[in-house]
Amino acid sequence: MKTEKSRITIHMVSSLDGFIAKKDGSVSWMHSKDTYEKGVELTKEYIAKFLESIDCYIMGSRTYEHAIELGWPYGEIPVFVLTNRNLKTDKKSVQFLSGDLNEIVSDRLKTQYENIWMVGGTMLTKEFLRLGLADEINITIIPTLLGSGTLFFDYIEKEISLHLKDVTAFKDGMVEIVYQIKKE
Repeated sequence: MKTEKSRITIHMVSSLDGFIAKKDGSVSWMHSKDTYEKGVELTKEYIAKFLESIDCYIMGSRTYEHAIELGWPYGEIPVFVLTNRNLKTDKKSVQFLSGDLNEIVSDRLKTQYENIWMVGGTMLTKEFLRLGLADEINITIIPTLLGSGTLFFDYIEKEISLHLKDVTAFKDGMVEIVYQIKKE
């Protein structure tokens, strides 16, 4: 794991209108039943190869609790839950951290991991963007309009320029868009 090349990617699954959950917190809409013939097939091998590239995950406590409820998708990859709450876990790969976000990222995570994925939630996303801690944003858009719910981007209060790195359309109608965050 190299610190010089460490990269933090903010990843989120969103409806086309920018919501990451319904008002009641439900994410049942996140599976697309659409068909796009020109798209990439989302096979088990494709997913496995992609997941092998991630060194660790960062998330907030509500995202952590939601992931536990839905069935832990992170396997044994290290997961750092940023929280001020006193949470417990039976998962050996999970560590709870609190404190200064800049110090946690610079002194703890970037010194040990190269490909770091921040996977939620909105408050943590907002702080990563405000503090300039993220290098990329990877959004997977589900072909659904929710109309209301929890917004992915919620008044980050600063303009951030992005550079389009990649776009992938999948056979199920989902579209993945990857942006590099321009460092000014």
